[in-house]
Amino acid sequence: MGSVRKSPAGPRELGREAGVSPGDHQAIRLWLRLLACSTQIEQSIRSLLRSQFSTTLPRFDYLAQLNRFPQGLRMSLLSNHLMVTGANVTGLTDQLVSDGWVERIDDPSDRRALIVRMTPAGKAWFNRMAAEHERWLVQLLGGLSAREMKQLHQLLGKLRGGIGSVARR
Repeated sequence: MGSVRKSPAGPRELGREAGVSPGDHQAIRLWLRLLACSTQIEQSIRSLLRSQFSTTLPRFDYLAQLNRFPQGLRMSLLSNHLMVTGANVTGLTDQLVSDGWVERIDDPSDRRALIVRMTPAGKAWFNRMAAEHERWLVQLLGGLSAREMKQLHQLLGKLRGGIGSVARR
C-alpha cells in the first residue's frame, strides 16, 4: 500500500518557514518549524487516506473517537471530543450511517438523545485504516531514532505544559 516519499525540502515544501531568516527570534523560527511539520504530516495523512481508503481525515478522526468508546457516544459528546460543531458531526454521521460504518441508537438513559457507535463492519474498516495510519506515521517520523522520538515527545510535553500555564494567566 501507499508509501511515504522522502525528498529534500525545497521552497515549496518549506511553506511558512520559507520566509524565516536567521535574524528572526528563535521562538518564531521554532513555532514556524512546528507548524510546518504538523502541516506536512497532516497533508501526507490526508492524501494517503484519500488514495488508499477513499476517505477523509475528518471521517477517520470521527471513527477513531468512536473506537475509544465501543459502547458509543452521544452526538454532543462526540462533537466535544472532535472539537467541531454539532452540524459537522451530524453531517459526518449521516455519511457514515449511509456507508454502514456507524449506527444511531436510542440512549436508554434519555429518550430524547441518540448514541452513535461503530457497526462491526465499521470497526473492521477502521482497524484496517488505523493499522495503515500507524505505519504511515512510523514512515513519516522514520528520520528520528527511537531515542530522538522519546526526547522530542518529552520536550513537546514540556512545551505544552508551559503554554498551558501562560494561557491560564
